[in-house]
Amino acid sequence: MRAVVLDAAPAPPEALVVREHPVPRPDPGWVLIEVKAFGLNRSELKTRLGLADPEVTFPRVLGIEATGVVAACPGGELTVGQQVVAMMGGMGRRFDGGYAEFTCVPVTQAIPFRSELPWTTLGAVPETLQTAYGALTVGLDAQAGQTLLIRGGTSSVGLTAAILAKRGGLTVLATTRSEAKAGALREAGVDHVLRDEGVIASRVRELAADGVDATLELVGAPTLRDSLEATRLHGVVCSAGYLSNEWTVPDFYPAGYLPNGVHLTGYSGDASDLPPAVLQDFLDGVATGEATVPIAKTYTMDEIATAHDDMQHDRVAGKLVVSTGR
Repeated sequence: MRAVVLDAAPAPPEALVVREHPVPRPDPGWVLIEVKAFGLNRSELKTRLGLADPEVTFPRVLGIEATGVVAACPGGELTVGQQVVAMMGGMGRRFDGGYAEFTCVPVTQAIPFRSELPWTTLGAVPETLQTAYGALTVGLDAQAGQTLLIRGGTSSVGLTAAILAKRGGLTVLATTRSEAKAGALREAGVDHVLRDEGVIASRVRELAADGVDATLELVGAPTLRDSLEATRLHGVVCSAGYLSNEWTVPDFYPAGYLPNGVHLTGYSGDASDLPPAVLQDFLDGVATGEATVPIAKTYTMDEIATAHDDMQHDRVAGKLVVSTGR
């Protein structure tokens, strides 16, 4: 099979090389997936830049998600030919991931679905939907009628969260550092687009006098304090992304850092946190035009270095997807 292999990190985009690689063989409890498309994630960018967990060993086929059909399942939990998405659980880190024509994952990491949508559309869904859905429900317990601020709105998770929030009856404010990307937020249904230059709390409170009910923080430590200041008394801020590559707050002193009465939570999910019914409902909504998938650009496997370079330099708004051509 053809696979994208990274031999060492840190490394430039050109280090992602497409080469022939053995097709993995699934043991009982695992499933072999013929990959049709896979989404790109900043997790893989961090691995390539040498910022990933020390558990990553090289050479490694990257990719924390994949979309395709079951090619083999020794335990019989899934049927050959069944459509599935797979994500997380060590993909692209402890074992080879989705940047390949075939990938082998634990059955628990594969979620079946049925859809006639294009594979490139389906390939953009799993990880972004899992993170956005989990952050809104588990992290924020967002409810219809509330106001939601999305910090880092033009990321694939940010755009998907906006789409889900609008379907759920929320008023959505979302940020972007680039005016050129504001259109993507409006297309996702965002009610108020804010240009983010690092401090936006006062502008948020011009739109929501007491602060927003909930904030989804996707930038990370540099903007967390300001996001807390933009949130109302007894409101909730959920930290679920680190677009800034800064994960920790230096010298964190809770009583001096957190505004009185504003709650701070986090969210980091797995395949088990995306119910199959939620995945199917979202895909059905996309098929009928009731929801959209925020795809920024699609690539072939041979264009993987270009795709990573685009991701690293934030050239586009939304999800980057690679088609395997199978």
